[in-house]
Amino acid sequence: MKRVILGLLGLLLGLGIAGLAGLYLVFQHYAATLPEVSELAVYDPPVVTRVHAGDGRLLAEFATENRVYVPISAIPKVVSNAFISAEDKTFYEHPGIDLPGIIHAAFTNLRHMGTDRRPIGASTITQQVAKNFLLTNEVSIERKIKEMILALRIEKAYSKDHILELYLNEIYLGFSSYGVAAAALNYFDKPLDELTVAEAAFLASLPKAPSKYNPVTRTQDALDRRNWVISRMLEDGRITAEEAAAATAEPLTIRRRGEAETVSADYFAEEVRRELIQRFGDKSLYEGGLSVRTTLDPVLQGYADTTLRDGMQRFDRKYGYRGPVTTIELGEDWAKTLAALPPPKGLRSWQLAVVLEEDAAVAKIGFGDGKTGQIPLAELKWARKDLDDNHVGPAIAKPEDAIKPGDVVMVEPVTQDADGKAYPEGSYGLRQIPAIGAAMVAMDPHTGRVLAMVGGWSYEISEFDRATQALRQPGSSFKPFVYMSALEAGYTPSTLILDAPIVIDQGPGLPLWKPENYEDTFLGPTTMRVGLEKSRNLMTVRLAQAVGMDKVKALVDRFGVVDNMQPLLSMSLGAGETTPLRMATAYSMIVNGGKRVIPRFIDRVQDRTGKTIFNSDTRPCPNCQGPWQEGLTPPEIPDDREQVVDPQTAYQMVHMMEGVVQRGTGHVIASVGKPLAGKTGTTNESRDAWFVGFSPDLTVAVYFGYDQPKSLGAKETGGVVAAPVFRDFMQDALKDKPGTPFRIPPGIRLVRVDVTTGQRATSASTKVIYEAFKPGTEPSDTPAGVIEGIGVASAPDGGQSSTPGVIGVPNSGSGQSTSPSGLY
Repeated sequence: MKRVILGLLGLLLGLGIAGLAGLYLVFQHYAATLPEVSELAVYDPPVVTRVHAGDGRLLAEFATENRVYVPISAIPKVVSNAFISAEDKTFYEHPGIDLPGIIHAAFTNLRHMGTDRRPIGASTITQQVAKNFLLTNEVSIERKIKEMILALRIEKAYSKDHILELYLNEIYLGFSSYGVAAAALNYFDKPLDELTVAEAAFLASLPKAPSKYNPVTRTQDALDRRNWVISRMLEDGRITAEEAAAATAEPLTIRRRGEAETVSADYFAEEVRRELIQRFGDKSLYEGGLSVRTTLDPVLQGYADTTLRDGMQRFDRKYGYRGPVTTIELGEDWAKTLAALPPPKGLRSWQLAVVLEEDAAVAKIGFGDGKTGQIPLAELKWARKDLDDNHVGPAIAKPEDAIKPGDVVMVEPVTQDADGKAYPEGSYGLRQIPAIGAAMVAMDPHTGRVLAMVGGWSYEISEFDRATQALRQPGSSFKPFVYMSALEAGYTPSTLILDAPIVIDQGPGLPLWKPENYEDTFLGPTTMRVGLEKSRNLMTVRLAQAVGMDKVKALVDRFGVVDNMQPLLSMSLGAGETTPLRMATAYSMIVNGGKRVIPRFIDRVQDRTGKTIFNSDTRPCPNCQGPWQEGLTPPEIPDDREQVVDPQTAYQMVHMMEGVVQRGTGHVIASVGKPLAGKTGTTNESRDAWFVGFSPDLTVAVYFGYDQPKSLGAKETGGVVAAPVFRDFMQDALKDKPGTPFRIPPGIRLVRVDVTTGQRATSASTKVIYEAFKPGTEPSDTPAGVIEGIGVASAPDGGQSSTPGVIGVPNSGSGQSTSPSGLY
């Protein structure tokens, strides 16, 4: 018997040795092909890039994986303890693998053999790090062996805290969250250090199966799993009984990121994205964890969104209703049918409703939740049928003239009619997404910082940004650059120009060009100021002839309005192509005293470590880096902006454009009651409508036009379509600001002149203004003679003219005056 026992022991020993040898050979076989663990020494995971508005609110995030990296020293103990209790309670004791856990998992899997149940593992946190960083998610014995070998190696190479840091920043936790910091924000709208025990326990419940414990779709499963983690934390001694009881009683409340902490500006964010890619590349943008501070002012952006949308709707309603979104059968399940419809793109804050029934005064409507409301007849009056060529059908006399039962329509709550009379509760207005395209840019004219930008009705409908990508003719909003060329050449705002028909010989083989005024009227000899204020085309063409289109082109090139502009007279009326952003930039250089600015969307970019890698303000300031102390003199930062045009010329232009608002085509804006200036623009057949203008510290460009160019309609000018949007925006933007006057540069002479003649005002003058003159160009006490010419006169040489007269009047040879200003 003894011999038998010894034999069995020997056999077992031999088998054990053979088994160990076999196990060693298996380990050696797989170990030879495993990746190196050295790459875990420097953890550089893909981290989300965050883009912030100027006030710090979140504007956009760009990432391949929504991850926020947090070092282990900044992760609260309650969070790390929750994950350790849920995933690996002996994490700080084992060498990388948990042998008792492996044996338990092996017996459990043996019991489940032959069933469809997924094999369970006994993966430690270290093994999960090995799998997540160095292996695949394949379910196999081979991968498990590799995982165990790597875990042992990782434990020898790195500290427990480093391994835990890798795990907590890499783990996927659902809701597009990689790592605990991103999950805390996405589930609870909190930073890690504000999480409760219950919230930390919930996050720790997710690694095994985030979708299974989705708190929105599987609330009870998520709650049970969270409470299980709480019980494990109590069992492990990581929380007290009181803390466990309080955490278990806490409701599972999900709070997605608050609207107050974010700002929506999709077109602006896309422009920032393009610039970041251009500067730093795709990888840095989507994986680099950049922190970007932009120039966006959320308050002004809100005003721009609202006023431009209102203007688009105002215009769109003039040309009727294009019909319902769709139609449905009005059976018993109409609410369920309506609720199942996908909302149209660009719906914004409106709602879908179905027309249920109508009478003579209202249309009854229903919503997807079964609730009902009504559309009063007054809210349907605009909905005349949209016909071709900007025509509409007959007037709406009753609701059925506009909409029918079964129509699915877009509606918005309304409380009162146009006269301020209150509607009954549950009243709605009929809405439709405008077909017109539009854009707005608001800019700081001194720095070029873009403060607000809207590129259309909805980025969801069209990513085409009409503010930066739509090359359109600026029409008469281009004229200030022609007039500024004349001011540079020595003319004054009082120079007389003939407003009368003109025919231009365009050269051999080309037809004669006969430009026309918008209104088929002629003012005769008229001052340059009035020509701009009233936007007289014929005067502008004559002035461009007199100055020379080469000089106009040179100035336009300096301002960057149009690329490679041809020196053709038609260009003087805005026949070139530009964008609202470029127009806003060019006008900024007029109001800021002629200093060059470059539009910018980004103030500063920092890398994931907080180091500044880009700063848009490159001015030297060696004393700006030290700490501030009482008594220190603020550092002086040099103004290194290029002088694009003489400040006196720029101010003369500003002063003339004030007249456009006060008396000219932009008079609708005068109701704002603050110093404002600008210029309307309308292209041939009213295909495009503009208003570009400014206060002393804010430049705004507004553009309207169809994406597939066609007429906006008869008499749809910049003053009618775009100027009211500019007015409404400035009304909001400047409501809490004092009425700051435009800054007058040194040397400018303000002289009281007669509006009719442009000469010094006399007791007989009935309309008098202060006109801005450069030194030596003021009108004399004696009326000057007219500047004579043939409509193609040269500009005055050095501010003098040897051929005085009205620009465009045949030479009379009178030689009455040598003043380059002529008569106003």
